[in-house]
Amino acid sequence: MSKTILITGASRGIGHSTAVLAGALGWSVSVNYATNASAAGQTVAAVKSAGGNAIAIQADVTDETAVIALFDATREAFGPIDGFVNNAGIVAPGSALADMDFARLKRIFDTNVLGAYLCAREAARHMSRSRGGNGGSIVNLSSAAARLGAPNEYVDYAGSKGAIDTLTIGLSKELGPEGVRVNAVRPGLIDTEIHASGGKPDRAAVLGKQTPLGRPGTADEVAESIIWLLSDASSYVTGAIIDVTGGR
Repeated sequence: MSKTILITGASRGIGHSTAVLAGALGWSVSVNYATNASAAGQTVAAVKSAGGNAIAIQADVTDETAVIALFDATREAFGPIDGFVNNAGIVAPGSALADMDFARLKRIFDTNVLGAYLCAREAARHMSRSRGGNGGSIVNLSSAAARLGAPNEYVDYAGSKGAIDTLTIGLSKELGPEGVRVNAVRPGLIDTEIHASGGKPDRAAVLGKQTPLGRPGTADEVAESIIWLLSDASSYVTGAIIDVTGGR
């Protein structure tokens, strides 16, 4: 059955891979991006090539007006939203908390927490049966950092992802009666561009060797778990947080 899926931060990494896998199932995908229109266009093309339909929509997830417009535009283009992937997130260069300035902390928490909560709120409004939705599935992107703490690197990022774990548990209980399942995927050392934005482009390759599986993961491997949670195959799964970490 075809589904309409909205993915924030879908122009690269895990968001891009999830969009393409959704396209391979014939789903319609709303590809959200913040600034990189070219990369978002490449994701749209890849989704269509895989067999799905897609549009790109620019929106800053920290802007309430933009988030509302993003969800409305998705529904206008493809009809009721069946699945939402709460993926947009950022990291900053490795640092001890004592050396982090206020601007960095605000940017991390505005995007990774406030932005994620705003998007989850809109998903709840669009998908809840009592509000005219058809139910569906929300998948939040957490991180293994939420349970590891990321000391001397990204304790701010780790804390922001801890909030995502809590959001997942609480919202799953709110929305279960509305026909909406809410789960999270907690990636570990995944070979994506986010490490470069944190100043360590080879971080996944180096640390991935220390995992029980002896390698970093790929964006496609994380995307597989997200697609399963979006699909009807996981129809009795809600409030779950799935580690995709190679055993780390």
